[in-house]
Amino acid sequence: MTTAEGLLPDRYPQRDFFLCDIMGAIPKDDLATMEHPVFSLSTRPDRRILSYEHNGTRIEVTPSVKGLATIHDKDILIFCISQLMAAVNAGRATSRTLTLKAHDLLTATNRETSGDAYRRLREAFERLAGTRITTNLETGGHEVTTGFGLIESWEIVRKTKGGRMVSVGVTLSDWLYRAVLSKSVLTLSRDYFRLRKPLERRIYEIARKHCGRQDGWRCSVDLLLKKSGSASPRRVFRAMLREMIASDHLPDYGMMEEPGDIIAFAPRHAVVDPTGAPSLGADVLDQARALMPGADVYALEAEWRGFWVTSGQPRLRNPGAAFLGFVRKKAGQGTK
Repeated sequence: MTTAEGLLPDRYPQRDFFLCDIMGAIPKDDLATMEHPVFSLSTRPDRRILSYEHNGTRIEVTPSVKGLATIHDKDILIFCISQLMAAVNAGRATSRTLTLKAHDLLTATNRETSGDAYRRLREAFERLAGTRITTNLETGGHEVTTGFGLIESWEIVRKTKGGRMVSVGVTLSDWLYRAVLSKSVLTLSRDYFRLRKPLERRIYEIARKHCGRQDGWRCSVDLLLKKSGSASPRRVFRAMLREMIASDHLPDYGMMEEPGDIIAFAPRHAVVDPTGAPSLGADVLDQARALMPGADVYALEAEWRGFWVTSGQPRLRNPGAAFLGFVRKKAGQGTK
């Protein structure tokens, strides 16, 4: 895997990830917008009305005069979702309104902290608040056709004398808040924020959503084009996918083109010999959830299996105990 080429630098390699709650607020994304296209992949103001329908799900996205919210603007929502999930898992009270430190948001999402970065952050808030969604998507067990903004409102709570925001208050849509409370979220790789190109981010989201615990996932180019929300012609879209396959720097997943215009995705840490792989019971995964609340236990399992493979696939007398020891170490709990 080529990690340097095509990826943004890791600007804060020594930081505690998501500063307000070190272990709890690992990056999370909501399942609905991972599955369906809601954000623009354009790097220029996009004022199209986006319409999408698939398997009974209908979405219409209407921009404001500032344009549609972009996939990079979504970093703000990922940060908010992550903070809320940390609070939910810790048993703390939650609210649709969050007060965020702008600097924490920028560093957690691997952005620069220059004056220009704060200006771009403000523009992202404006696009998120102005973009309107009409959909029948279900969140938290509710399916209703409704219209809403990606965020209901935002305000600069405190700023410097020079006008740079220090903290900002954000009120999420009820639709997104329900998704968090029902834990309809998935963990993202930290390297998601290092992906430069909008399409790479979108393809990673789709792969993350659909691979799950599977050894792989296959999708036609046509369906992938539809799910991505890309405005590119099919031949250009296919060329971009081939470029992604050649560069091979998508976090967590490798991509391959197969006959029949099919793109195949496979976890990078998939066990190479399933017949000899250590198996984990549901009770072990439940214990892992208790040890590391809010973590994606299937992602942890995949990471542990990858470690087992690279360690030479040693014979384990008690795979469950070995896995739980791995989780304890990752959670900073030692060997309690």
